[in-house]
Amino acid sequence: MKRIFLFLLTNIAILVVISITLSILGVDSILMNQGTDLDLRALLIFSAVIGFIGSFMSLAMSKWSAKQWTGAKVISSPSNQVENWLIETVAAQSKQAGIGMPEVAIYPSNDINAFATGARRDASLVAVSTGLLNRLGKDEIEAVLAHEVSHVANGDMITLTLIQGIVNTFVIFLSRVVGFFVDRVILKNERGLGLGYYLSSIVAQIVFGILASTIVMWFSRQREFRADEGGAKLAGKSKMINALRALQRAHEPEGLPEPLNAFGISAKKKGGWMRLFMSHPPIEERIEALERL
Repeated sequence: MKRIFLFLLTNIAILVVISITLSILGVDSILMNQGTDLDLRALLIFSAVIGFIGSFMSLAMSKWSAKQWTGAKVISSPSNQVENWLIETVAAQSKQAGIGMPEVAIYPSNDINAFATGARRDASLVAVSTGLLNRLGKDEIEAVLAHEVSHVANGDMITLTLIQGIVNTFVIFLSRVVGFFVDRVILKNERGLGLGYYLSSIVAQIVFGILASTIVMWFSRQREFRADEGGAKLAGKSKMINALRALQRAHEPEGLPEPLNAFGISAKKKGGWMRLFMSHPPIEERIEALERL
């Protein structure tokens, strides 16, 4: 769960910073046609460029951000049997999945969790919590690692970035339309872009960004089923099911920072409309899907 929320938070922050910077520099003048009308075609191009820049910058920063948020330490030289086993297991699974060897890291947390992230399939990061190492057996840990390696092999981060870029485009486009409407219709500003435009467009961008995250979360839930299936192929169906049951017994994990939740193996369960913001399907649904394989 960690990975996705971190990606979303970084993405929103980057977009807001870029938008404020471009507004200060006067680049938003591209929205205007002869000072009075909104140039929708120019706005759409502007929105797409900025939207995809923000998304790809988030992707490029994903490994660094994950390490900073979790305090994950990469195992450069194994210092004990557990670290050596982790390296060997991830290496074997990566070879089987056809990807380059990821960096393997451990981060301090009592939570039973793990995550994978990175801009490329051959330059990724797989990290596990100390809680997972201390509370699960080797077979279950192997299945969790296989799940994360499958995320990398499936190219989930790249697909997520493209989806986020499209979402960003419409968020920026609609927020600028709202800003223009407030400036022209409500505040009656007849020429140029007033303070009302800048303030309302930034607020609208944040609100639309939060609402649009439900689309990204829907995709995240679908890719969890795929990663479970991939984990079952790499480690074995029974091991993957047992790992999920162990997570289910652990109830609601609390160790991952919220911005990274979507990158983990499990996440807090939500009900009602909050389900729209869940990065993971309920574990019982994931187990049922595996049992049907």
